[in-house]
Amino acid sequence: MLIAEFARATGLPRETVRFYVRRGLLHPEQGRKGGSRPYQIFSPKEVELARIIRVHQALGSSLTEIGAMIADYAAEPQNQARTEALLKDHITRLQQQRREIDGMLAFLQAKLSWMADQSGEPPRFADYA
Repeated sequence: MLIAEFARATGLPRETVRFYVRRGLLHPEQGRKGGSRPYQIFSPKEVELARIIRVHQALGSSLTEIGAMIADYAAEPQNQARTEALLKDHITRLQQQRREIDGMLAFLQAKLSWMADQSGEPPRFADYA
């Protein structure tokens, strides 16, 4: 598929797709058409990889970390120890994010309650972090 169809399939803007290609995260095939700038042809495998990239970004991984992970998997796709370490790291990150979000929610709820009755000192965010 060409970039427009790939962008629709992944929900990514075309410029993001081009950026991922420049960063070496995606490796579309080069088509025969397009002259000095041949068309890039993306496979369903690239669609899946783009979705994986987005998940890892949402989990807090940098593009450099994601690129290294992709290279590791390409070199050794069945490395169970690496996969377990990666999953444990993601679980730890998500647990930390959950604690941070829970603190923010508690602060916002306390602030809303304080605003309703204006009694005492207003809540401080530092008390909920």
